[in-house]
Amino acid sequence: MSLAATMPMNSTRARIAKVHWSDVEANLGETGFARLGAVLGREECESLRSLYSETDRFRSRIDMARYRFGQGEYQYFAHPLPELVADLRGGMYERLAGPANAWMAGLGLAGDFPAEHQTFLRQCAKRGQKRPTPLLLRYRAGDYNCLHQDVYGDVVFPFQVIFCLSAQGEEFSGGELLLVEQRPRAQSIGHSITLQQGEGIVITTRYRPVKGSRGYHRANLRHGVSKVLSGERYALGIIFHDGK
Repeated sequence: MSLAATMPMNSTRARIAKVHWSDVEANLGETGFARLGAVLGREECESLRSLYSETDRFRSRIDMARYRFGQGEYQYFAHPLPELVADLRGGMYERLAGPANAWMAGLGLAGDFPAEHQTFLRQCAKRGQKRPTPLLLRYRAGDYNCLHQDVYGDVVFPFQVIFCLSAQGEEFSGGELLLVEQRPRAQSIGHSITLQQGEGIVITTRYRPVKGSRGYHRANLRHGVSKVLSGERYALGIIFHDGK
């Protein structure tokens, strides 16, 4: 039995605390992403997936083919967020606010991300960003997600977290997370990442600081999902800033 299958349902914050956040910060600085390990249990993953058919839980549904975002669909949660989603969003923000401020300082940009997530959301609201952005994504055979960035407004938190809610190799094949970093005056570098059920990964929302001979510069990063070859793949996206 996998670690994710044995995790107790009521220990979300405890599991967040057990993540090696110093390693996460180091990996983010080096590559623009950091694996968190198994944070969600199998039952939690299945519970979140089951919400997809409950339309009153969501504020909008996006058909990716319609907007040429790829193929497949996703739905943005409405307020109030499911308790598990809210716990993940608030708990992980508290761990990432410090590194986020350090990144902005390194790039000479305004950050000033507060320690508490609710305070940050009030900052978003003052700039007209009041719509919740956590989302559930559903991919079936042949579906994929084009490379993109999740910005949604002027206030942008530099990290976001993705959780795979389906069992790779059992419930679907293909569907790897794709990350592409555009490096100044150099060719882009890409990563193809297979996530296990319940595993989380922190990725750069927009760009990361890269140290050069004249200080830090921005390296832009986009993410997507490769074509699902068989089965059905669900994912949970935790974006920390609200949208317009």
